[in-house]
Amino acid sequence: MTHPTPYNSEPAQAGTPRADLPSTNAPAAQIGETAVARPSGRVWPLLSSDGRARFGLAVVVLLVMGALLAPLIARHDPTTIDLTNTLAAPSGVHWLGTDVQGRDVWARLVYGARVSLTVGVVSQALSLVLGVAAGLVAGFYGKWVDDLVMRLADITLAFPTLLLLIAMAAALQPSLGTVMLTIGVVGWAGMARLVRGQVLVVRHSEYVQAERALGAGDLRIMVRHVLPNVIAPVVIAATLGVAGAIMAEAALSFLGLGVQPPTPSWGAMIADGRDLSQLRGAPWTSLFPGLAIGAAVLGFNLLGDALRDALDPRAAGLRKMRRGDMPSEAGPSRTAAR
Repeated sequence: MTHPTPYNSEPAQAGTPRADLPSTNAPAAQIGETAVARPSGRVWPLLSSDGRARFGLAVVVLLVMGALLAPLIARHDPTTIDLTNTLAAPSGVHWLGTDVQGRDVWARLVYGARVSLTVGVVSQALSLVLGVAAGLVAGFYGKWVDDLVMRLADITLAFPTLLLLIAMAAALQPSLGTVMLTIGVVGWAGMARLVRGQVLVVRHSEYVQAERALGAGDLRIMVRHVLPNVIAPVVIAATLGVAGAIMAEAALSFLGLGVQPPTPSWGAMIADGRDLSQLRGAPWTSLFPGLAIGAAVLGFNLLGDALRDALDPRAAGLRKMRRGDMPSEAGPSRTAAR
């Protein structure tokens, strides 16, 4: 079975030094480590000094802790129906009131956090696996492999995301697993294009050429040298993607194509309180789950933006220059020329 040949894979002739390669006396792993600076050591200090990161991380931690401690802090069963206590206002007994079926809104809110966070993390993990694998192979081998993967990605991206999610969820039996699978499969294309673009740059690096000259296989080069140097934008995209997955799950549950009753879901809670008379008389039934969705999306987005600045200082510098926080590089040179 023949495999597609990656670009720039011409073997170096024996005894002929290559001017474009570093010295092969050093171990290949050392070449790969020193060729591209690893930003992990400076990420935490930058994040700890960024107000957006602190706020976003605090929101995410609160949501995670609320989801994990739901049995301890819920106070009521989220599925218990009490028709004698419907649409009760917030009180000491029911902190956020009750819904149209007498179920405690606070209990359903914290248990619904489990569903939203699970869907966000699992669906993004699925998108990450599919997208990174497809983008890595397409960018590394190029030629017909690249064309095939990118055309499949173009077909996926050609459909509106929400409509594609609705079509897939409607074709399958609505459930938590269906929601995670649907969101994960739909999201692979964007991740694949991102990884492929990064691999196209990294594959021409000197340490990759040195590793190939030493006889390393394609799988070893991709896993040990190419993948670690494209992981930073992948982490950023995955963090931002969790927020999008939470929104997608809420939209599907709102339409009745997501998590099915009696399992609590933020989108389903908003759907239960969408009646106009209920919005006027008992707004807490849809207000609090809406605030929870907004807080979750805001937290992950702020954390993703802070990660982008920490892992890509050049992008952060360009944004500061546009805001006027630092002088541009052209200013001093023009003054000196005068």
